Amino acid sequence: MGTGGTRWHSRAIAVTCCTFCAMSGVQAASSTAAPQMPLLALSDIKDTEPKLPGDGGLTVPRQDGGIGDALDPDTDDEPTTDSLETDVPHTEEPTAEQIDVTVSHDLSRLPAPVLRMRELIIEAAVRGDIEGLRPLLGTGPTRTELSISGYEGDPIEFLKEISGDGSGHELLAILLDIFQAGYAHIDAGEPTEMFLWPYFYSVPLDGLNDRQRVELFRIITAGDYEDMRAFGGYIFYRTAIGPEGDWKFFVAGD
Repeated sequence: MGTGGTRWHSRAIAVTCCTFCAMSGVQAASSTAAPQMPLLALSDIKDTEPKLPGDGGLTVPRQDGGIGDALDPDTDDEPTTDSLETDVPHTEEPTAEQIDVTVSHDLSRLPAPVLRMRELIIEAAVRGDIEGLRPLLGTGPTRTELSISGYEGDPIEFLKEISGDGSGHELLAILLDIFQAGYAHIDAGEPTEMFLWPYFYSVPLDGLNDRQRVELFRIITAGDYEDMRAFGGYIFYRTAIGPEGDWKFFVAGD
C-alpha cells in the first residue's frame, strides 16, 4: 500500500486511542452496543457461494476516470467486476454454544431495508457529507452506538472529534472501505440478528487465506494485522445494520 500503509496504521492506532481517551469516565454504552462475540473457528462458519455484486455495490473511480477492477486469481481474462470470494471451509455444524454466522459478498442476499441503509450511508460518505449521517443514526432505544465506552453530546460532533482530520472525512473514508468488504450475517432469525461489515470481526485472522488477507489489507496495514493477531482478533472499525434497516453501531476497539 506504499505510503498509504503508514497512513492507515497511524489512523487505526490514533483513532482507537482517541476514542478511548475521549470516553474515560463516561458510562458504559447502552444495550445496543457492539456485542462481544466469541471468535469462531473457520470450520464453524456457514459458507455461502459468493456471487457478483448487484445493484447497491460500491464502485471506485480511478484517477483516469475509469472504474477500478479486481483480479480474479482463477482466470487470465481481463477483470470486469470488483468481486472477491471468501472460500471459508465448512466441515461441521456449529455447536449450540456458538453464534450462527454466515459470510457472504452477495448483496442480493441482504434484506431490502439493510441494503437501503447501506446505500444511504455510502451516498453520504461519497459526498463527504458527515451531516448526511445524522438522519440515519438511530435515537432512543435504537440509538446507533458510536463508541464502546459511550459518549456525551451530539453524535455528529463526536464523530468529527474522533476523526483524524477533525471534520469526519477520515471516518467517512473508513465506512467506504469496510462496506466494500464481505459481511457476516449473524444470528439469523434471532433478536440479535444483524449484518456486520467487515466479516473479519467474526472470524479468526490466523485462518484467512491469501485472497482474504488482501481484502483485509484494503482496510488495515500488515503492521495492524500482526498487532491484531497478537491481540486475538480484528479490532479496527466495524459497523452493523439490523434486519429492519436500523443502523446498530459503528465502533472500533475491543
